[in-house]
Amino acid sequence: MIGIICALKIEVDGLKALMEEAVATCKAGLEFISGKIFDKDVVLLECGVGKVNAAVGTQVMIDLFKPDVLINSGIAGSLSKRLTVGDIVISTDCVEHDINCTELGEPRGQIWFPNEKRIAIPADEALTKQLAECCQGLGSHVMTGRVATGDIFITYRMKREYIAFEFGALCCEMEGAAVGHVCYMNGVPFTILRSISDDFKFNKVENYEEFKELAADRAIKALKKFIKAY
Repeated sequence: MIGIICALKIEVDGLKALMEEAVATCKAGLEFISGKIFDKDVVLLECGVGKVNAAVGTQVMIDLFKPDVLINSGIAGSLSKRLTVGDIVISTDCVEHDINCTELGEPRGQIWFPNEKRIAIPADEALTKQLAECCQGLGSHVMTGRVATGDIFITYRMKREYIAFEFGALCCEMEGAAVGHVCYMNGVPFTILRSISDDFKFNKVENYEEFKELAADRAIKALKKFIKAY
């Protein structure tokens, strides 16, 4: 089964419209829609914005549906001048840029697990490669690399440049690394697909509102290709 988690309604509706034999399952205030898309078993979730919503949704999806792979999909802000509106990033790994224990002598972004400390959470290499291949031919520039996640909607260019410099990330958003964090703890292969809704030229709230539907449509098209090929 393929698990797909998105934050926003516009990011998941295009897939819901394709689902056959759809069944809704409600848990923890979230609605999981499972069924078949192109004869493949798929479960979809609109988790809401932010790391906690994404983490809760990921754990419940894993517990209830036991997906073989899990993809977090949606839109993001560019951290690279090489990425503009409508371009696509597939994660090689992800970081939580808003974790800060530097006062304790720890590097910024370091996650404390019970048995280890690490900054980057690795995505599944095969899944990332397959999804990146599915993004070809969509009219978008596609890059693989690091995704930075935090509970902050970032518009200031200097803040974006800082995150790019500090973590070497290609884009920033608010859910991906939380999904990755939970998948890592559960041993579930995952990756993150993000379509750029705002770049260094268009990086204000009104620009995000203008371009988010275009970006979401690109992500949905990529996921359709992935599901067909899976």
